[in-house]
Amino acid sequence: MDNSKLVNSKISDIKTYLIETKQKGNFSDSTRKVETIGYVVVEVITDTGLKGIGVTYHEVGGEAICEFINKSIGHLLIGSSPLETEALYDEVFAYMRGVGRKGLAFCAYSAIDIALWDIKGKIFNLPVYKLLGGKRVTIPCYASGGWVSYSTEELVAEAQEMVAAGFKTIKIKIGFDGGKNPNEDSKRIHAVAEAIGPDIGIMIDANNAFTSSTALRLAYKLQDLNIVFFEEPVFADDLPGLARFRAANILPCASGEHEYTRFGARDLIVNKCIDFLQSDITRCGGFTEARKMLAIAQAYNIAYAPHGFDLIHAHLLSAFSNGVYLESLFMFNELVEKTFTNAPKPVDGNLTIPDRPGLGLTLNYDNLTYYGSVEKRGTNE
Repeated sequence: MDNSKLVNSKISDIKTYLIETKQKGNFSDSTRKVETIGYVVVEVITDTGLKGIGVTYHEVGGEAICEFINKSIGHLLIGSSPLETEALYDEVFAYMRGVGRKGLAFCAYSAIDIALWDIKGKIFNLPVYKLLGGKRVTIPCYASGGWVSYSTEELVAEAQEMVAAGFKTIKIKIGFDGGKNPNEDSKRIHAVAEAIGPDIGIMIDANNAFTSSTALRLAYKLQDLNIVFFEEPVFADDLPGLARFRAANILPCASGEHEYTRFGARDLIVNKCIDFLQSDITRCGGFTEARKMLAIAQAYNIAYAPHGFDLIHAHLLSAFSNGVYLESLFMFNELVEKTFTNAPKPVDGNLTIPDRPGLGLTLNYDNLTYYGSVEKRGTNE
């Protein structure tokens, strides 16, 4: 097709799909049990036949995200150019300002924005990372798992499995007994460190379990290990607590997966709360907003290690020099394989971005449940 026609294409429809998997086993972090994981998949379609795909999570609320797209915001994009990502972001952000600054509504638009960037890449026949100005195609990953619900033996065994797969850095959960037993956390982390050796970096994730004083007490016990960062040591919105933890300068502090805009990233950074920003593109506004968050982090020399979805975050890390790690969540491996027909996998702890237009990903429609579209206002076919 003539590229001028593609450049001038307009959004004609948006479709939503759901996919989920039931977890086989006992997976709990410090604050919740994970029984089901899933994606909301968004497909933005143009009048020239181009389709862009975007994704967000739906551990809870998947149907609500689809309904919000189909009934509340999707119509705002119909007839617009998919290239106008900044203008569309501003319009939708203002439209949903009372309900969409965080949470499910913002997840909904994040998936749409990712799909728009996928279309951009297809219009210009370029991977998204090249549109963003990136050059790196091989990005370091860390393996992520190590649930609090595991016995110490199970925890050590999974850590050894991660290292055997070629990962040089791994992440495991802490917050045993809901964060009430930091001494047991210390024993478990020391057992892992002894089993995998001093050359493997360990990240620890408390999932908001502790007060700053308890987190600091645990950090002192772990300071001689090869700890890369301590993630969400306190409640994610407790910026003073994060600042107290970081100011002690015992272990590097990471947070941000629950911040949905540049304003949240700004507050974490200017209040001296973090050493690593962990915002998630599938929640924080897609590529359009994530670029702003990373630019703020760059200005303060803060590293970026995003939460989850390595397949999409890889494009961002390619383009930003402060991007240091992708998170390869072992729990999501089966779901990724069901959602996409051609998803790359980490090899020896590195993910290579596919040299294909857009995100370089193809949906496996056989495993997706169609939810509805903007035209049909959320009804099933």
